[in-house]
Amino acid sequence: SPPGLLLLTSFFLHVKEDRASPTRLVCDNRLIQKYIMEAKDMETRVGQCQALPALSCPAVLPLVDFTFQQWKSKLNETKRREILCDLALLVGAVAGAQGQVSEECGARQLSQLYRHANSFFLLLQTFSWEAGHWEPSCSPHSMEQTHITSIFLTYRQLVQGKLRFFFEDLAKVLCK
Repeated sequence: SPPGLLLLTSFFLHVKEDRASPTRLVCDNRLIQKYIMEAKDMETRVGQCQALPALSCPAVLPLVDFTFQQWKSKLNETKRREILCDLALLVGAVAGAQGQVSEECGARQLSQLYRHANSFFLLLQTFSWEAGHWEPSCSPHSMEQTHITSIFLTYRQLVQGKLRFFFEDLAKVLCK
């Protein structure tokens, strides 16, 4: 998958040996802008698919909204863990929706979304500032949705919001 591979490759090419630091991804603001545009494009394309069925088994999606003041007060590791929880729930929702959508356009878009979201999930697992590793025992605030387009909206909001601000926060530390 070229977009997912591009994300991981751009990360791994810029990892310092002593510890994972996503220097280019974080320091080159054009990359996160590219991922935001891709999220918007995926959302637009899935909206153009004909006859998307409602999901018979609702997708459980993370609530990714936040207040900027609350976000600024959190430690980077806390932000990373929160985004990982959101991504884990989102990746699971996409996988569940994939099993329910046979229509070609929707299936293709869900497959692309799965690759993108899972790439960010894997990428953020490699960041670590504390001795502990991420545990999949989080319980983010969530909602159930039966519309496939809601999954894409949630992903776009996550990339445009928490992920972008997280990378901006990291840039202040890593890009001096």
